Amino acid sequence: MLRRPLNGTSDGGGHTVTTTAAAVWGRTEQQDFRSRVRGCLLGAAVGDAVGAGVHDRTLEEIRAAHGGAGLTEPPDGVLPVTAATQMSLFTVDGLVRAHVRRDGGVWHPPTDVHRAHLRWAATQRDWGPDERRRDNGWLGRQEWLYARRLAPRACLTGLGDERLGTPERPKNPEAADSGALARSAPFGLLVGWEPQLVCQLAVECAAQTHGAPAAVLAAGALAVTVHGVARGASVEAAVGTALELLAPRPGHEPVTRALARALGAVREGVPDADRVTALGADEDRAEGQLAAAVYCALVGEDVRHGLRLAVSHGGPSAVTGAVTGALLGAQHGETALPPAWLAALEGRSTVLELSDDFAMELTQSAALHTPTWHERYPVL
Repeated sequence: MLRRPLNGTSDGGGHTVTTTAAAVWGRTEQQDFRSRVRGCLLGAAVGDAVGAGVHDRTLEEIRAAHGGAGLTEPPDGVLPVTAATQMSLFTVDGLVRAHVRRDGGVWHPPTDVHRAHLRWAATQRDWGPDERRRDNGWLGRQEWLYARRLAPRACLTGLGDERLGTPERPKNPEAADSGALARSAPFGLLVGWEPQLVCQLAVECAAQTHGAPAAVLAAGALAVTVHGVARGASVEAAVGTALELLAPRPGHEPVTRALARALGAVREGVPDADRVTALGADEDRAEGQLAAAVYCALVGEDVRHGLRLAVSHGGPSAVTGAVTGALLGAQHGETALPPAWLAALEGRSTVLELSDDFAMELTQSAALHTPTWHERYPVL
């Protein structure tokens, strides 16, 4: 388990955020953490891309095309990702910039992540290089991220203006789909933070596009679960921590019931597509997608098996695949991911580069903040 001495930093809102004291990380710990960061972001992207191939097909249609076991291997060729991966990468970009800005005495991560999501929204209505933002940084110059791929309506409308929403006054108050959930795994990689603050940050950032309590709390629960497995806990133990943190929050019941069903389903027999579907994977509601992904991560014999289960159902398979991939990748590291699927992944080099930047920012930030780094992650 990654446990380092912590130091306190104000988040700008009266709270203390604990951050890892980078200087005391050993080389082996840094390498292990980098593998988990890579695993989480690459695993989410692979799961998203594999699931995109059967996204919103019925289970009957999937079985007719791929056999009774559902999708077992993605098609040959490039595996294109969806908006879930695009937004997750911009989430990481925002978190890196929040840490860069902290050294200048300004520390409010929700604002930096919101600005990053606004940069993503700009890619979806881009008119060309001359219209792009001055603060795009290197990530915003990656042309493949400008493709429009299954972006949830709530994400587009919620980021249609620069107003900062709050959990008390969220944008799109009725939005209950999985759009915020699908981009929230990176918050869990803040392993030096306390889990309740990881949860709160994910909830505050989810409120920029989604307002239904189950949607924002599912995002917080995913972040806490990733946080636990990235620090070495089992998925079941990490879910237990998430359940404890959700219990006092108003409107938690749909999420906690869904997660409890996922934990219980592990003991109900051989996993199959019908069992995944019964957990709510066939509906585009955040709590059902989260429950199905947790179940697949728990019962998967390996990452490949877990992802196969996650995408073979009659619902938004890209989301279930992305969340399952994030959990398994954070737990087992990048070397556990299917090599052939990784080789076909769209934008793989970008995901790797951003993963390594994020890992270095969280472990070696004092040595990184040079003019070159500020050019990569400008905080205008």
